[in-house]
Amino acid sequence: MASGVRQELAQLMNSSGSHKDLAGKYRQILEKALQFTDAEQLEALKAFVEAMVNENVSLVISRQLLTDFCTHLPNLPDGTAKAVCHFTLEKIQPRVISFEEQVASIRQHLATIYEKEEDWRNAAQVLVGIPLETGQKQYNVDYKLDTYLKIARLYLEDDDPVQAEAYINRASLLQNESTNEQLQIHYKVCYARVLDYRRKFIEAAQRYNELSYKSIVHETERLEALKHALHCTILASAGQQRSRMLATLFKDERCQQLAAYGILEKMYLDRIIRGNQLQEFAAMLMPHQKATTADGSSILDRAVIEHNLLSASKLYNNITFEELGALLEIPPAKAEKIASQMITEGRMNGFIDQIDGIVHFETREPLPTWDKQIQSLCFQVNNLLEKISQAAPEWTAQAIEAQMTQ
Repeated sequence: MASGVRQELAQLMNSSGSHKDLAGKYRQILEKALQFTDAEQLEALKAFVEAMVNENVSLVISRQLLTDFCTHLPNLPDGTAKAVCHFTLEKIQPRVISFEEQVASIRQHLATIYEKEEDWRNAAQVLVGIPLETGQKQYNVDYKLDTYLKIARLYLEDDDPVQAEAYINRASLLQNESTNEQLQIHYKVCYARVLDYRRKFIEAAQRYNELSYKSIVHETERLEALKHALHCTILASAGQQRSRMLATLFKDERCQQLAAYGILEKMYLDRIIRGNQLQEFAAMLMPHQKATTADGSSILDRAVIEHNLLSASKLYNNITFEELGALLEIPPAKAEKIASQMITEGRMNGFIDQIDGIVHFETREPLPTWDKQIQSLCFQVNNLLEKISQAAPEWTAQAIEAQMTQ
């Protein structure tokens, strides 16, 4: 019975002997407590913890036995482990400086239990309690980096990108000191996700795209990273950075396997995209990417409106607010506001004549436009050749051979 364990502990605390003998006897009591089940096991373990944190027990023994106790936590039922972890943390608090290593182990296991229960916030807060920088114990770089990344990931799961960013920033200070490749990849993934959640889409796209080339990452995960890079690029605000990223992805043949490739092609070739063409893509987005902006439109709607406006600037020299609104499928006043913002931020060249209600786009130089048209034509011819080679591979081989011999 649990009461028997408590009595044995009380007797042992008042007895004398060498550290080795006493530690052996305490270990026997711990093994006995672990043999109980359910409520009795919990009470017996609580009694053991109370004895270990008692100042009458030598610190050498109590540290050693609490370390042993921590190794048994994963073998306990989650309910029992959770209760005994909370009890231990409460009892150990007055002497927490003496048991930093044991407290860290207990918090790591408690966080694992909360994570299983999908209680992300509590899991993160339990790990935050580990004094990685302020305690007496010196933790190695990999342990600190891994813990900060776990905390950031858990806050992301809890839809709290602000807290996640705070901990990924702490991890940023350590990641250059670590030589662990796996941790470096975890850092890059977590950082990309934080940027994604914080709606810094173009920076997130660059990080995801970088991950898609890492050979240490599994092929399916590389393709997943490429998909996220594409989605973030589509959602990013129109401008030069986004145009460069669109070009990078469009030239990456792997993107042709992705469901959103059609949208990528239209955006890269500066084609106007209609609202009814976006439904399939909108369904692929993650919940945080479906959020609404201050004016009530979705992030995707805003990105596509800006893209269409930039495309219109390459088609027209000028356009009235009414016509622009009709083209963008939004009210004229909203079209004017977005055009004004893009011009002010330097993402589009032009000026607004509010008296006549006209947006004037900067005169386009003919050479870049011709280059773009030639590029588009070459791309379409290349697509035709690929389709012909798939349908008639033998004829294609003969045609290429004949061309080479000329």
